Amino acid sequence: MRGAAVVAGATATAPLLGRAAAADGGDADALFRAGRFEQAGRAYEEILRKDPGNVHAARRRGQVGLLSNRFPDAEEYLNRAIALAPGDKEAHRLLADCYTRQDRFPLAVPRWRAAGEESYAKLFAAFRGEPYRIHGDTARVPWQQMDPMPLVEASLNGGPPIGLSFYTRVASLNVSARAAGEAGLVAVTEDRFEYEGRAVTYYSGVLDSLKLGGIELRNIPVSWSDAQDGPEPGDGLIGTWILYHFLTTIDYAGRSLILRRRTPETAGKARAAAERAGADPLPLWLAGEHLLFSRGGVAGSGTRVVALNIGGTGEMVASMSGATVERLRIRVDHDRPMETSAGGQFVTVYPCYPKEVRLGGAVAEDAYCYADRRPDEPRREGFDVLANISHSFYKPYNVTLDFTGMNVYVARGKAA
Repeated sequence: MRGAAVVAGATATAPLLGRAAAADGGDADALFRAGRFEQAGRAYEEILRKDPGNVHAARRRGQVGLLSNRFPDAEEYLNRAIALAPGDKEAHRLLADCYTRQDRFPLAVPRWRAAGEESYAKLFAAFRGEPYRIHGDTARVPWQQMDPMPLVEASLNGGPPIGLSFYTRVASLNVSARAAGEAGLVAVTEDRFEYEGRAVTYYSGVLDSLKLGGIELRNIPVSWSDAQDGPEPGDGLIGTWILYHFLTTIDYAGRSLILRRRTPETAGKARAAAERAGADPLPLWLAGEHLLFSRGGVAGSGTRVVALNIGGTGEMVASMSGATVERLRIRVDHDRPMETSAGGQFVTVYPCYPKEVRLGGAVAEDAYCYADRRPDEPRREGFDVLANISHSFYKPYNVTLDFTGMNVYVARGKAA
């Protein structure tokens, strides 16, 4: 949904400090919760050697592979988990995501259905022919604006230019009802739910053509709703499902979105350019179908898992849970609560000011952030997240997302 979350994901950023010590004991689940995924994977393998029928270990081991797009690895263990427990919805969901990322929609459909995700099953069953067909090699699309959200020009089904933003907390291309009508979109699925206190009907379908600069994508998922357009400019959001089909550079400093075909060659060039700019490769993990994570730190926390909320809106550099700010002794201004929304629900947040927010060599000092005072809740992904690094953090940098090598590069200044 457009503008769905200024601080989306701020809840469930569970306190990490104190859990890492438990991870040192070799407990596989503690390692996984602490974001030590490679070690967790080896620990789950050891469990499976001793107990081949352990469904949880097989599912988690498959999830470790999926986080880094190691698809054969993920498929092996997730299929093993399903063979052991055919009714395991979470294993089916993870395997459905695995096939979806590879554009193997016919294999994904029964898995989505077994996971209880009937709308996804209907959507992906509606595709005919190859999805995400890419025409062109490179698009460098200038931004029309930076705030309140980046905005680029695009075209749906050959129509006139419209404004789209992008956000890594949404999955498919998500457009306004007006843009959907003008593009002649036909709904494949229809769902009703409550969003910001009102009933909303949410639709999905198949878009024939999306043009962004020198790139055209054909036969892709698209979503829209019957909600009235909000005050934000533009006609929708480009989600992670599109971004992960490319070597994507989100060039905040240069105010452009750069999409290149995903090949080992383009990934190598991106790594070389990052090295010249002094940016070390950081791990890139993909979870929950579209959510991006890496490693960073806040106010002396040490290096932990952080969410990469790239795009969207927001004046804050990062958001985090109340438990995290208390544990790290970050100054919070409780006298200035702000009402906003996260995931379609209203939420109260408070300004907070950590001494440092860090993502590799990229740093924001004494930055304006949000603290979400809702109670911490377990994340669906199963691991703890220190903070959500958001829109304003990235402004001095360009961010390259390499979904081939599963690295992210954050370099100061404009992209080459």
